[in-house]
Amino acid sequence: MSKNWIAKATENKGGLHRSLGVPSGEKIPAKKLERATHSDDPKVRKQAALAETLKKLNRRHGGLV
Repeated sequence: MSKNWIAKATENKGGLHRSLGVPSGEKIPAKKLERATHSDDPKVRKQAALAETLKKLNRRHGGLV
């Protein structure tokens, strides 16, 4: 895995918000994010999985919640 995989994975900023119909300034509700992880659309499924992964990384290292 490359050293800067997060930078490459987050090139499409706001893509999950647009896919789920959530305004970009608001947080995605946990229930909606959970449903997105089981979506029929593979792109939305991957975006949701990445969002959950990045959420865990952020908390582990004392970053913003």
